[in-house]
Amino acid sequence: MTQEIHGTVADGFEDVREEFAAFVAGERPDYEGQLCAYVHGRKVVDLWAGTDADALYGVFSSAKGAAALVVALLVQDGTLELDRKVTYYWPEFAAEGKGALTLRELLAHRAGVVGTDSGFTLAELADDRQLAERLADQRPFWRPGTAFGYHALVAGALSGEVVRRATGRTLQEVYQERIRAPYGLDFFLGLPAPLEPRFRTTEPMAPTPGQQALLDADPTGPHTLASIAFNRHAPEPTDLAALPNMPLVRAKGPASVGGVASARGLAGMYAAAISEVGEQAPLLKPDTVAEFGQFHSAGYDLVARAHKSFGLGFQTTADAWHPFLGAGTIGHSGASGSQGFADPWSGLAYGYTRRRFAFPGGAAPENNRLALAIHRAALAR
Repeated sequence: MTQEIHGTVADGFEDVREEFAAFVAGERPDYEGQLCAYVHGRKVVDLWAGTDADALYGVFSSAKGAAALVVALLVQDGTLELDRKVTYYWPEFAAEGKGALTLRELLAHRAGVVGTDSGFTLAELADDRQLAERLADQRPFWRPGTAFGYHALVAGALSGEVVRRATGRTLQEVYQERIRAPYGLDFFLGLPAPLEPRFRTTEPMAPTPGQQALLDADPTGPHTLASIAFNRHAPEPTDLAALPNMPLVRAKGPASVGGVASARGLAGMYAAAISEVGEQAPLLKPDTVAEFGQFHSAGYDLVARAHKSFGLGFQTTADAWHPFLGAGTIGHSGASGSQGFADPWSGLAYGYTRRRFAFPGGAAPENNRLALAIHRAALAR
């Protein structure tokens, strides 16, 4: 039985509702997901199926977008400087030959400390300060600054420690005070206990036989860079899909993978980043958006073993996922299939969440058709 589509779209965005309905009709009967978008600070799409508008989901690495926005604000303020060495803020990071790395390189996944030799416990993965302490002593897996690879479980802890040293506040605290609370966003780095009833547990991937064959055809050994980056070599290997289902992870909100959000929260954050929302000015100036959305790492990703590209903290979303978007689009996807981005050229801010972990991980394939439908409607206005 096909799920009923709920919610509203603005005039001119009717095709988006039809595209969402067509996608949902082809999904499993238990599909749950949400889609939201703003154009120039005005909400134009607010749809959901199989759930309700207030449901909250684990959005995994979409949390990195919130972390990057915090850093961008602090750079814009002058509190942080991109071309200062990380050790200016965090002296202990100099251990094992990492002393020359700049904040700019750190944000572009060029540090080389994608994990540790022995792996992390769950308690460490949930706590950015513990992660940072372990990473400061770690020998890098490539010479810092010379190559890049996705720091999947630790990027937010690395930038978060710089934020803490520079401000005396955790990244999560700065996010709460300057971004989440002022805009009332349903996007949390640390889910308050009273909101736990709204959380929907992440369901495991349900690959087709063909998809499972593709997964089985690409095994990784326990000590490859990919396994180290995703903590699969630890004594208790990490089950990535289960992370947001763990109360400790939700409560602490690690800035790499611990975000909990609705599509409204994702889209609302990116709308606030680039557009006037209500009577509030955009969080970021155009020059800041351009700096953080510029390509800083592009080419062969040593962890993903494929072509990837990154700006500063953000994925370069137009290159990575949606080639129809404007150059300099900032955003980040999450392993479950979530996606959020802001396109400064069209004024489009987008958010998508789903409950079941998507194949093959990262932005779910449906994001491309949904975002394209919204982008076309936005340009036609």
